[in-house]
Amino acid sequence: MLQQKKNTAKNKKQMVKVTENGPYLVSGNIPLAEESIRIDAEDQCHGWKEGKKFPLEDNYALCRCGHSKNKPFCDGTHEKIKFNGKETATDEPFAKQARVFDGPDLKLADVESLCVRARFCHRAGGTWKLVHQSADPKAKQTAIEEACDCPSGRLVACEKNGQAIEPDFAPSISVTEDTQERKKGPLWVKGGITVKSADGRTYEKRNRVTLCRCGKSANKPFCDGKHLD
Repeated sequence: MLQQKKNTAKNKKQMVKVTENGPYLVSGNIPLAEESIRIDAEDQCHGWKEGKKFPLEDNYALCRCGHSKNKPFCDGTHEKIKFNGKETATDEPFAKQARVFDGPDLKLADVESLCVRARFCHRAGGTWKLVHQSADPKAKQTAIEEACDCPSGRLVACEKNGQAIEPDFAPSISVTEDTQERKKGPLWVKGGITVKSADGRTYEKRNRVTLCRCGKSANKPFCDGKHLD
């Protein structure tokens, strides 16, 4: 149904390790930067704006509880507040979870549980409507743009043969901000970086995933949009 894009990370040691009730341990010299949602003239979420870049480090720890005073980095506060970081996300591959919407010239794979409420899918009538109108080149292109802007990869636009249409990301992590809602967003992990659970399991390697950094998600370690509540 959905052909997953191969990992583009050349360094197999690049990893985000979820620790038990603690931070994300990042290894492998992965670039870290800030990135915010861009708002267009019609007050719609439309693309991303690059921000501050942090000094490149081989290893670093990112806050997972949401209470660090040194965000995005961990300062040990999770121990003081007795943070419960129990992982509840499924190990089932994206393709097996996805509901597929079939349009005339485009397909859309959708795993709703991965939604971070970033709202890129609202523009121009919504991604699902645009997929059903994909015989129109403009509608098709807008649907692809919206799906590719989705940071969590909840939405994946696909060619009719099932080939995923993915943005070309180098391995990196972005600390996101929802400009419109004035909220700090999830950690956007890009480029096929390995995410390993606290008990040693490896989550499906994908081109883009979003990790909770407010501590409230019911789908840990992944974001479920609770930072907006």
